[in-house]
Amino acid sequence: MKTNLRVSIDRERCKGCELCIPVCPRHLLIMTAALNRKGYHVSETARTEECLGCLKCARMCPEAAIEILNIP
Repeated sequence: MKTNLRVSIDRERCKGCELCIPVCPRHLLIMTAALNRKGYHVSETARTEECLGCLKCARMCPEAAIEILNIP
């Protein structure tokens, strides 16, 4: 299912807590091996075009590092 919604993760705000991963009903979020400038592994989207826009990941993020964007 393709949508116009995209998950945007601020890699520098992410602290790698992984709280966003289990709340995604589509299992779209994964942890990367990459580190941000603070030395944290960060999350990213694995199939961003399948985002439902439920906002569960954004609400769960304690660092407010996740937003859901509507791409026209």
